[in-house]
Amino acid sequence: MKHLLIAGLIALAPLTGAAPAAPAAPATPEPALPAPTGRYAVGRSDVHLVDSHRPDPWVDGRPRELMVSLWYPAKKTKGPAAPYVTPQESALILKGFPELKDLPPDTLTKTRTYARADAPAIVNKGGWPLVVMSPGMTMPRATLTSLAEEFASRGYVVAGIEHTYESVATTFPDGRTVTFQAGAGGQTPQLGEKVARVRAADTTFVLDRLERTRRWNRLIDERRIAMAGHSVGGQSAAHLLPVSDRITAAVNLDGSYNPVTPAEPVTKPFMMIGNPRQQPVTSGEPKSWDLFWPHVTGTWKRWLTVTGAEHVSFVDYAVLGPQLGMQVSTLNGERSLRITRDYVTAFLDTHLKGRRRPLLDGPSARYPEVRFW
Repeated sequence: MKHLLIAGLIALAPLTGAAPAAPAAPATPEPALPAPTGRYAVGRSDVHLVDSHRPDPWVDGRPRELMVSLWYPAKKTKGPAAPYVTPQESALILKGFPELKDLPPDTLTKTRTYARADAPAIVNKGGWPLVVMSPGMTMPRATLTSLAEEFASRGYVVAGIEHTYESVATTFPDGRTVTFQAGAGGQTPQLGEKVARVRAADTTFVLDRLERTRRWNRLIDERRIAMAGHSVGGQSAAHLLPVSDRITAAVNLDGSYNPVTPAEPVTKPFMMIGNPRQQPVTSGEPKSWDLFWPHVTGTWKRWLTVTGAEHVSFVDYAVLGPQLGMQVSTLNGERSLRITRDYVTAFLDTHLKGRRRPLLDGPSARYPEVRFW
């Protein structure tokens, strides 16, 4: 994650005058996500799940335990906004960036969000479609907040899974905060295969628990489930799609494939959106998207790239990076999140709600940055 957010904070120059003055203290940033645009207010609940039948794959002596955030259409209420991250998580995220050493450790806890904590849910006859979301390696589930709030405001329940020890920081209800442990040996094909297996097991477990929990079972239409993920989360969604009997469609947001071949051909609706380096190779060695694409054999599939985007342009860091004083990409962060929100929502509406969205038919004058391949 470190190499993806570039440039540093610029120190303020001292005031001019006859006598030297102390440097002015830099203003503390007030991060904010773009507001959701759908018709519904949004609620969020955080759930702690323990799989007592599965040992944790990254540390010894513990069962697998997960934190899951659930965003959902909610009744309008004045309650407090759900916090972006805990103070412990904020401190550990910022610690990973030497450029941000002068920021208060709790800066990210002050990020403006729009979901109300545990707001009363709107019950929809037949249930709302469910979108399972998986973040990139080292990235907390919080990095998917802007997308999750948007989808919930458009009439979806969203389950954002924190893959414990694959995130830089995960805080549990008892106050423990655990850190990144996966991949200590470096990026290898074996690690990629393990991560895909772990995330498939995490997702299956979460779906099982949601199905058995009355609070969520009554809100979710289990016949309409899609998965979307960023980076490793995107490649995990792609690998899980053909072998899952629950997930009916999936989106990969800029995730490279490791391994490059799915266990079975991808015949269900599938879309991948990436930065310009993910476009098809015309000469030389093929990249992971080129190698994976021939195994996508369904009748509905899309391969898109976004001009000016970088790896984090598809998640919250697209806007939070510049607000903290760092240049993330040449494409404006709010613009890149708007593109991601609109194209993924169009995909979900098409395949979970049966509503045709012309945005997915081909290039759009509204979004000239988006290229179809």
